[in-house]
Amino acid sequence: MNIQSQTRTKDQAFSHTIDLATSSVRALNEMLHAIKPGSNATTVRVLNPRGMHAIASGVDADVTIEIDGDVGYYCGGMNKQATLLIAGSAGIGLGENMMSGLIHVRGNASDSLGATAHGGTIIVDGNASGRCGISMKGVDIIVKGSIGPMSAFMAQAGTLAVFGDVGEAFGDSLYEAKLYARGSVASLGADCIEKEMDDQHRAELYAKFKELGLAGTVDVGEFKRYGSARTLYHFHVDNAGAY
Repeated sequence: MNIQSQTRTKDQAFSHTIDLATSSVRALNEMLHAIKPGSNATTVRVLNPRGMHAIASGVDADVTIEIDGDVGYYCGGMNKQATLLIAGSAGIGLGENMMSGLIHVRGNASDSLGATAHGGTIIVDGNASGRCGISMKGVDIIVKGSIGPMSAFMAQAGTLAVFGDVGEAFGDSLYEAKLYARGSVASLGADCIEKEMDDQHRAELYAKFKELGLAGTVDVGEFKRYGSARTLYHFHVDNAGAY
């Protein structure tokens, strides 16, 4: 296992570097899981990820993880507290079941970004593929590019804001998540409708962008708002074909 530690003093922060060309994802994750609350570990740098799967999954520590390259499936899954900075693109299920913390992808993201995530924030500088935010339960997802079909399917809570375009069946079977899109939407899913975007909603969206350091990068006045029509909350025989 090739892990380098740069220790400064007993009371100062220290960092690790792990090279996945010579070490394993299992060793990396074991090291990340061993970081305890109150630890002075602040940064872990991961070299040569080469699209490997489950990198930095299950982390529960206030630590910054800098990943120098592309990652595979389920990177940052079940993340809690940690900040993941990915200098590349990500495979299926990035941030799946995330609880808190931040994941920032410099490239693109594949299917099921932030699936079932309960909290925290995911930012994608590029595009995200289909089923972005599927069954999201409180996470905030910001995609600066476009997203694919069936995004926000059964989304329950949280915010999905897309700077670009959106694929077919956006917000299908939506609950109470907040959906915003700046570009065109190919089609809306069952029970998802466009809603009024008034000053209050623009202020809320601007505040969220400001919190993430994105204020000024895009005009919130250019976004449209989407949400649940609330006709599928309870079964009604007239809506049987939509279930």
